[in-house]
Amino acid sequence: MTLSPTAADPAGERLPAPTCLDDVKGWFFPVDQVLFDWFLGRQQELTEPGDLLEIGAYMGKSAIFAGGYLRPGETFTVCDLFDSPAQDDANSAEMRYSYSTLTRRSFEANYLSFHDELPAVVQGLSSLVPDRVAASSVRFAHIDGSHLYEHVRGDIDSARALLHPHGIVALDDYRSEHCPGVAAAVWAAVATGGLNPVCVTGTKLYGTWGDPGPVREALLEFLAGREDLWHGVEAVAGGQLVRIKPKGAVTTPPHPVSRHLPEEPAPEAVPEQPPVPAQAPPAPAAVRRRSPLRRFALNVLPPFVSKGFVRLRTALRHQA
Repeated sequence: MTLSPTAADPAGERLPAPTCLDDVKGWFFPVDQVLFDWFLGRQQELTEPGDLLEIGAYMGKSAIFAGGYLRPGETFTVCDLFDSPAQDDANSAEMRYSYSTLTRRSFEANYLSFHDELPAVVQGLSSLVPDRVAASSVRFAHIDGSHLYEHVRGDIDSARALLHPHGIVALDDYRSEHCPGVAAAVWAAVATGGLNPVCVTGTKLYGTWGDPGPVREALLEFLAGREDLWHGVEAVAGGQLVRIKPKGAVTTPPHPVSRHLPEEPAPEAVPEQPPVPAQAPPAPAAVRRRSPLRRFALNVLPPFVSKGFVRLRTALRHQA
């Protein structure tokens, strides 16, 4: 599928093609980029099988990043309402407030700026995902859809059914004050739903319904070598949870490369200068020769006599 290098929002505004991941709108912060890279990279090193899933894509920033870890034969499923009706008043109001410029065309144009093929796109409610994704087939799921408790609880239940036993789920907005329904659903899953938290950042909780011990120990070993990330371990709901936050600027892993790299400015043409004509070498200064009489006066006569002779000769020359 080929799209033009630009997309349009619902107002019809032309959006420039992204030349790097930072050009894509979204809230995918550096510390979470490091953790996505670590979890997905570790799964590749251990050759853990499974597909990828994202619920809530916005303009595609985190999907573009995660798509770089898709292996041959795997499927990446992305679900979002995009321009579809939300089918309930509360969800529709949230869509109008938070995502008024969201369109499927913008997401697809952004994604294809970095990857050759689109993911499997499910346009509609996240309740459609279990019908499109096989149970226990997913190794990494990113849940960043609705902020309403009922929908988030449903997304978490879906993730539990779809994840492989070793799978990791990243849950966004688990503590944000503007969406308490997400926090209620996430911590309920930890307290009573069998979700084992591995770590938290300022915006996301990462957990598993499998054994969190090996992955947590490997994560702590990784964090011990990072001078740009602070971490600490907390006891939560009978288990341990690693807290992570940045210490100054965070070094992010390599981003997918856009096919719309900015063009380097052409070097400015230097105007040709007219050739400078060669100058003839200066003529040698004329050598003034003294007359034999003057040389005799200077060399033989006493100084006071020779000086008087020179003055007399000069005065006579000027009168001539």
